[in-house]
Amino acid sequence: MPEAIKQITIVGGGSAGWMTAAALSSLLPPHAVQISLIESEQIGTIGVGEATIPDVINFNAMLGIPEQEFLKATNGTFKLGIEFVNWGRIGESYLHPFGQHGVDMNGVDFHQFWMRYKARHPESEIQNFSLSAVAAKHHKFTLPENDPRSVLSQIRYAYHFDATAYAKYLRSYAEARGVRRIEGKVTSVEQVPETGFIKSVTLESGECIPGDLFFDCTGFRALLLGQALGVDFKDWSHWLPCDTAQTVACERSGPLRAYTVSTAKTAGWQWRIPTQHRTGNGHIYSSAFMRDDEAIESLLADLDGAALGTPRKIKFRTGHRAKFWEKNCIGIGLSSGFLEPLESTSLFLIQEGISKLIALFPTADMPATVTREYNRLLEKKFEQVRDFIILHYKATQRDDSEFWIQCRNMDVPDSLTEKIELFEEAGRFFRYEDELFSKPSWVAVMLGQNIVPRSVDPIVNTIDEAQITNSLNSMQRAMDTATAKMPTHEAFLRKYAWAAEPMLS
Repeated sequence: MPEAIKQITIVGGGSAGWMTAAALSSLLPPHAVQISLIESEQIGTIGVGEATIPDVINFNAMLGIPEQEFLKATNGTFKLGIEFVNWGRIGESYLHPFGQHGVDMNGVDFHQFWMRYKARHPESEIQNFSLSAVAAKHHKFTLPENDPRSVLSQIRYAYHFDATAYAKYLRSYAEARGVRRIEGKVTSVEQVPETGFIKSVTLESGECIPGDLFFDCTGFRALLLGQALGVDFKDWSHWLPCDTAQTVACERSGPLRAYTVSTAKTAGWQWRIPTQHRTGNGHIYSSAFMRDDEAIESLLADLDGAALGTPRKIKFRTGHRAKFWEKNCIGIGLSSGFLEPLESTSLFLIQEGISKLIALFPTADMPATVTREYNRLLEKKFEQVRDFIILHYKATQRDDSEFWIQCRNMDVPDSLTEKIELFEEAGRFFRYEDELFSKPSWVAVMLGQNIVPRSVDPIVNTIDEAQITNSLNSMQRAMDTATAKMPTHEAFLRKYAWAAEPMLS
């Protein structure tokens, strides 16, 4: 019988390292498996305001983390969706909300009924039929109800929070469950000559840390997966040309938003992530179309409060490692790949790497069938997220800069082309292979960026128009009424989980 894993070594901290340590320590008893995490205080982490998608709730729930405690510890706020400004055309905006639009009727997608409704009500926007979107635009929030008969059951949310504080919180969680943190820099990686498996890593102090299974959480350096094991990188920059970010926090002003803002700019886009006591900002752009000083000037000009510090530059490359799991090493986070955080998927991809490992947890011999399936699943997940992000760039009518002209004219993956063409024909969309983004998300972006179907589903055209109008008007009234009764986002948070002191990280 193959031997069981007894030593797990995680190289690197930050969100990737401590999420991995927390998840594994919640499942593996310390008397059976020793988990060690190596990190150096001399090596900084990329700690910015983090925006998430609702799946993060499942991760915290798996760990048994109380929501109120988590929000207080991380300066967290609620998030009901993302507003996209200037992506289709300059001056236009739309909201990609979490949760559904309206209610499907007669087995047909709601957006088909809305498209027929809009023909007689051209001022109508599909986001007006999403409770998450309506609440977000009014800066309101309340927790969803479990009763499916209540309109409040349609609320779906995620969080904004301080990423550095989250890693610190998870460190305490993991250490309380037996994870050993080791301070130090890795200077060399020792491999077994016969197999190429990693045997141990040696620190600057000379200490040697062995392991049966290693996790590379060293960020873009990919110290184990890339440098030691030589796993190639699949570059997607021909589809996603942005390669640089400038980030800075600023003072928070105005009402506390319950949504992320993404504003398209001349050669990229700028995010705005509201936490309880400050706002995280970042300008992602293509260095081929914009100089650093121009990007910084643009970033600072569009803050909604005084900057807290000076902008920090981050270079990146979009794509992923040819293998996420090679021999006895798994890359988690930036070491495995990077997709710009346009749809807030960074922590989700970390979460996916961890959850698929748990589902395929190996014996010490690392069976090839297990590693192949892990790599297949992670590659498919990256490709699905990639296509959704590319859609935002491709589906633009902007021609005000060379960057946007290149984006709208670029060839895109066949998998995305098929989705666009199917939607253009009659507004149809199908979800494949456990795809992350569901129908309402694709519909929000396509319609929001002016991909308008040539026709409505023929079945919908057989239904009495007055019936459709009455149904949609009733839905909208219910959402408006429910939103009017909600507290503001800030008022809810102050009662529910307000952090006593501003976070300084």
